[in-house]
Amino acid sequence: MATLAEVAKHAGVSPSTVSYVLSGKRSISEATRRRVERAISELGYHPNAGARALAGKRSHIIALVVPLRTDVYVPIMMEIAISVTVSARRYGYDVLLITNDEGPAGVRRVAGSGLADGVILMDVELDDDRIPVLREQGTHAALIGLPEDTAGLACVDHDFAAAGALCADHLADLGHQDVAFIGYAPEVYRRRAGYAERTLAGFRAQAELRGLRFVHRPCEGGYDSTAGALSRILADRPGTTGFVVQNEGAIGPLLSLLRATGRTVPEDASVVALCPEPLAEQYAPRLTAVTGPARELGSQAVDLVMRRINGDQPAEVTLLTPVLTVRESSGPAPLRSA
Repeated sequence: MATLAEVAKHAGVSPSTVSYVLSGKRSISEATRRRVERAISELGYHPNAGARALAGKRSHIIALVVPLRTDVYVPIMMEIAISVTVSARRYGYDVLLITNDEGPAGVRRVAGSGLADGVILMDVELDDDRIPVLREQGTHAALIGLPEDTAGLACVDHDFAAAGALCADHLADLGHQDVAFIGYAPEVYRRRAGYAERTLAGFRAQAELRGLRFVHRPCEGGYDSTAGALSRILADRPGTTGFVVQNEGAIGPLLSLLRATGRTVPEDASVVALCPEPLAEQYAPRLTAVTGPARELGSQAVDLVMRRINGDQPAEVTLLTPVLTVRESSGPAPLRSA
C-alpha cells in the first residue's frame, strides 16, 4: 500500500501539502490539488482513518441523512447521494448514510458521538424537527432543502417556487384558462415537505396573477389514485385543458387516462411535468418539463458543510434556477365553443 510520502513524491509536492489536500485545513491551488488527487488515484493511496482522526481530531466522515419514504422519487435521491459521495472524496472525506426515520435522535446520535465531522440533511420539511438539534449542538451542517426559518443555516435547493410559477406562466401564455395541479400524496403536504409546499405556492401565486382558474388535487400516484384525481378535476372543472404534474408516479397514468376520456395531448389537453429530463423524454408524447440539476445540489451541499468544518460559517441560502423545456405535450389551448 502506498504511503503519504510516496504520494507526495509522485505529485512533486511536500507531504504536508498532501495532508492539507486531504484535510482541507488550508487553501491549496486548484492545479496542485488536482495533481495530488491524481497521484492518490494512480497509487491507490488510502489514508488511515484512525490515524487521521487522532492527528486532527477529525473523523473525516460526513453523515448524509437520506429519506426513507415511499413518497419520494428514488432515482433523484440516489443521484444526489452519489453526487455527495463523489464530492466528499475530493476533500478526502467518506460518507456515512443514515436514514431520516431516526429523526432528531439519529442526528443527535451521529453529531454528538463525533462519528462525523458534519451532517447533510435531505428531505427538509418547513418546520423540520431535526434542525433544532443541529442548532443546539452547534453541528457543522448543510441542508439540501429549505425550512421556513433559515436563520444561521447553510442551505441549497432548487427554486421550487419559481418552478411552479414557470408552469403557470407557460400554460397562461398558451391561452389556457382552466388548469389543474396534480400534486403528491396528502401525507406529503401534512408533513409540510418543503419541495411540495413551495412548488404549489409558486404555482398558485402566479396562476392568480395571470388570471387562471385552477384546482389542486393531491395524488398517491399509480393508476387508481390518478384516475380518482382526474375524475374529481373534470367533475369540478369540466373545462380544464391544462395539467401540471408534480408526482412522477402519476405522469404515465394521467396520459393514459386523458386518452381514455377522448382527450388528445396536446391538442385537447396540455401536460407540464416537474420531473427529471430522462423521465420527460421517455413518454409519448415527450413531456414539456421543468427540471433542475440534482447533482449540483449534492456538490454544493458538500462545499457548504466543508466550509463550516474548516472554520467558515456561511449562513446562506442558494436556490438553483429551474429550467422549462418545451416538448410535444403542451400546446395552444383548444378553441372554446360558443
